[in-house]
This record gives sequence, C-alpha cells and structure tokens, in this order.
Amino acid sequence: MTIVLTTFFILLLLGMPVGFVLGIAGVIGLWTIGDRFLLMAPERFFAGLDLFPFLAMPFFILAGEMMNRSGITDRLVGFADALVGYLRGGMAHSNMLASVLFAGITGAATADAAAFGNTLVPAMVKQGYTRPFACAVTAAGSIIGPTIPPSTLMVIYGSIMGVSIAGLFAAGILPGLLICLLCMAVIVALGRRLNLPKAEHGPSLRSILRAFKDSLSALVMPIIILGGILGGITTPTEAASIAVFYALIVGGVIYRAFSWNDILDMLIRTTRITGVIFLIIASASIVGWWMTFNKIPQAIAAAFLA
Repeated sequence: MTIVLTTFFILLLLGMPVGFVLGIAGVIGLWTIGDRFLLMAPERFFAGLDLFPFLAMPFFILAGEMMNRSGITDRLVGFADALVGYLRGGMAHSNMLASVLFAGITGAATADAAAFGNTLVPAMVKQGYTRPFACAVTAAGSIIGPTIPPSTLMVIYGSIMGVSIAGLFAAGILPGLLICLLCMAVIVALGRRLNLPKAEHGPSLRSILRAFKDSLSALVMPIIILGGILGGITTPTEAASIAVFYALIVGGVIYRAFSWNDILDMLIRTTRITGVIFLIIASASIVGWWMTFNKIPQAIAAAFLA
C-alpha cells in the first residue's frame, strides 16, 4: 500500500494527468499482490466503462457545445440580466443566474466556466468590476453545473453505485438553487463594501418578456431532459440523445449558427473531454478493485468506528 500511495502522490506532484496517475498506481498495486493479478488490469479497465448510462455523458457534453456555439449563452445572459441586472453588482448576479440556466443544459462545471469565462468576465471588467472578482464569481457559478441536473457527475455516480439517476437529478435541483441564492446573497453583502457597479435603469417587464422570448429555445431544453427522465418517459441516455437532436435543430437549422466544419470541431472537442473523463473512470476502476481485494475500505471503516 505504501508503494502505491507514494507512486500516486509523486506522479501527481510531477503534474501527470490524473487518469494516467490512477492507472499506473493501480497496475503497481496489482503487481504488489502477485504477477498473475496484472491480467486484471485490462479487464477492470474495460469493465469500468461497460455501463450503458455512461453513453449519456458525451451526448450531454455535445448538446452543451452545440447550444454554446449557437449563441444560446448570450441569450441566457440577456435573460438573466433582464431579471436581476438592475441590482447593485447586477452583472455578478446575472453571471450567477445564467450559470444555473446553463447548468440545466450541460451539467458540467468546465463547460460553464469556459462559456462564461470567455464572455462575462471581459464584460464585467469593462463595466468596472475587478478581474479577480469577475473570475471568482464565474468560478463559483460553475460549481453549480455538477449540482443542477443533467449532471455528468450524477450519471457517473448513479451508474457505478447502482443508484437511480432520475432520483439524483431530482435531489440536485434544490441544492443547486440554494447555492445560487447564497452566492447572490454574498454579492449583495459585498456590493456596498466593494462599491460594485449598479445599473441606472430599474426592472422592466417589457425587457424581461423580450429576453424570455429570445432565450425560450434554450429554456425548453432542461424541461425536455428533466421532464422525460423524471416522468419515466426516457432513460438519461435517451434524453441526452434527444437533447443533441434538439440542439442541432435549434443551432443548425433555426439560428444557422454553425456549419459542417463547426459540427466536426464540436465532435472533436466532445471526444477529447469524454476521453479524459472515461480514462479517469477506467483507471479508477483498477484502483478500486485493488483496494477491495486488500480490504482497504473495511480497514478505513473500522478505523473510524474504533
């Protein structure tokens, strides 16, 4: 066990990707208990990915890429700004609320941070916010991504642990909204102390309705996904594939926002992101088998109960 932990932390400190660190540590762990157990490495590597619900992850990621490329991000920000942009620190509030709306499409923190990091951070700096504050708000908002369904982390956890993914999705809605409200409360508390910018205009029903109409195509997607899953109509994988088809129709046909080359680029980006996630899962499966064989979980539980 000492050899495995030492290898793990040394490789991690050297900056090696987590997927490779877990894989190497897992193989070394199998080698320490016997050469013949090395044959378990490829078997556990592929068995860790042999779960049908995992197909939902690349579909959700691709749907998020398509909606982001079609300009939906700007429409969601516009709707969020119409709702809360009149408050002190309005752009920060809009950033947080838009993160909730965008999380209902992608369910991933990286997609959220990438989308708003390229759009809202420069816009906030231009309006007088400091760059560290703008980056902090965007980073805090991106955490909502894995909490609000459809969450890729919930798909992973539910598939591996045999827990209902629909139940996890239903359980994630309220915590995600609470995180958003608490972050907005912090922004309100910091508003006067940091002298955050305040919009000159108040809330306008006309502007809210106009922004809602512009962003309606994006707001429908979470309803389709969650309605199908929680209603028992579709599985998470089927709902994810429907989301891709919907995003393709909205972005490619209605808005004409991307070409065939853009679709190819989105497929490549989705493949890279999915590959990183699946490598970590598969490598962790090797480590998990080694830990189970050595009864490490039982030893840890006994240590806490002692």
